[in-house]
Amino acid sequence: MANISIRPAELSDLDEIVDVHAQARTAYYQAGGLHEADIDTADGAAHRRGGWARSIKSSNKRVLCALHASEVAGIVAMGPPLSSIAEADTATVGELYQIHVLPTHWGQGIGSQLHATFIQYLHEAALPIGQVEAWDRNHRAQAFYFRHGWRPTGHRRQGPDRSSYIRMHLNAETA
Repeated sequence: MANISIRPAELSDLDEIVDVHAQARTAYYQAGGLHEADIDTADGAAHRRGGWARSIKSSNKRVLCALHASEVAGIVAMGPPLSSIAEADTATVGELYQIHVLPTHWGQGIGSQLHATFIQYLHEAALPIGQVEAWDRNHRAQAFYFRHGWRPTGHRRQGPDRSSYIRMHLNAETA
């Protein structure tokens, strides 16, 4: 397991956070069969940068960085269910928005350590259910979530290239 420390993200981490997100995202979309030209748009990086900045500054979202040798090697974002998921009860559900690790650090336990911070968040907020979505072609992520106790709910949302995102739930009381 990698020797890392986890701390709250700061705006000064924004460049590294966006880079981790871009590298992880590119790797899993390419592994899922998307062509590089279909993975991003001209304004995609700016959109993600703005989203991460808003999340870091948000009072109801939590963004954490995993540091390995003073480098941001992984990131996790969590908080109340997103408004696009109307049926989620904010009194009982916490959402794992994103978890990304630099591909060069995959398989070193960083993702599991970041995942543990989400479980801690659920317990601290007394939320019995965790919620996440994973791309149906990202088999690595699905296996990761399954190992950590997540199970599909049956709900899907349209994704790129005739794919979908699979919603999963986690029982925080048994996690």
